[in-house]
Amino acid sequence: MLTGSALWLNNPDNPLYYNKSSIAGAAASGRLMMDAGFGGAFSFEMHAVQNYVPLDMQNGGSNLAVLRDVERSDLLDWSFDSRRAHLLIDRLNLQYASQKLNLKIGRQPVNLAATFFFTPNDFFAPFAAQAFFRAYKPGVDALRADIQLADLSQISLISVLGYSADPVSDNGWSNANTAARNSYLARTSGVVGDFELALLAGTVKKDIVIGTDFQGELFEWLGIRGEGHVNIPDQAGLKRRIEFAFGIEHRWENSLTLRAEQFYHGGGANSTSAYNTALLAQSYYLGRHYSAIGASFEFTPLLNGDMTLIYNWGDNSALIAAYALYSLSDESELAISGAFAKGKRPVGGSIRSEFGLYPSSMSIEVRSYF
Repeated sequence: MLTGSALWLNNPDNPLYYNKSSIAGAAASGRLMMDAGFGGAFSFEMHAVQNYVPLDMQNGGSNLAVLRDVERSDLLDWSFDSRRAHLLIDRLNLQYASQKLNLKIGRQPVNLAATFFFTPNDFFAPFAAQAFFRAYKPGVDALRADIQLADLSQISLISVLGYSADPVSDNGWSNANTAARNSYLARTSGVVGDFELALLAGTVKKDIVIGTDFQGELFEWLGIRGEGHVNIPDQAGLKRRIEFAFGIEHRWENSLTLRAEQFYHGGGANSTSAYNTALLAQSYYLGRHYSAIGASFEFTPLLNGDMTLIYNWGDNSALIAAYALYSLSDESELAISGAFAKGKRPVGGSIRSEFGLYPSSMSIEVRSYF
């Protein structure tokens, strides 16, 4: 897959958080995907990515942005031209598959999400709620075993390696494993009626997590999804926190799909005065209570549209994102997206709303597959 893109950002007028009021630039990326099977039960997967992204586009003109990739070893990442260009191995794994056991070792995407926008149980490289293009989830260094217990039930054992931050490395992480940041999870799932139910337990970077997820359909009409967990911190003095998301969805015969989700982020701040602390902790979301509404529609066989609204109930800020995908040919497509942030803009060092800290943006991307 080859990709060419152009991006424009309009940042809030605050020199403490942003060093540029607007950003405009172009980037390019190529992804080589290789899959091979041998011996009947064994297969091999590799994704190599070469990209060129100007530094302004990488940090968005933010003074707080950290140029750090997904947490994974630096051994398979090489940067050039002052970190504007990267050659990296996004996936590199060996898989064994039999009737009862599926075993995969190496760099691979680990997806534990049941909900769509907010995915508290997806601990490893989750997509942002406003992300539209989700074809390639980044890989992490992991070992995963899926064991079939019955026709409609299984248990998954997952181990993911962790690494210490290293600002001088090519991807922002060290190349040596840090045991304290390793994660070990067990997830068992089964089907009851029209629902898949699952239980999850283990440790994520030494914090104990116990959770659940479910997805299914009511009355053959309304899709229902939910996931969440309790996090018991390993560090003394930190309180237990609950993360939970619940969503509903329906797709009509005319292709219109509506989704709505509610998210309780127990690790978020309960007031805007605590946002600065959450921001410095690199928290994915700053607040406690969020809602998201999404709609998608196939206007023509060649044109699809999506829209997402994310609302923070604590500070009444919102992010509206829209996406249009047009098929140029059987093997190429044009994507146009934009986002508009609404909320009180920061004043000095004071963050008055979460999405008021976000830039408004527009991007154009052309993808070609061959």
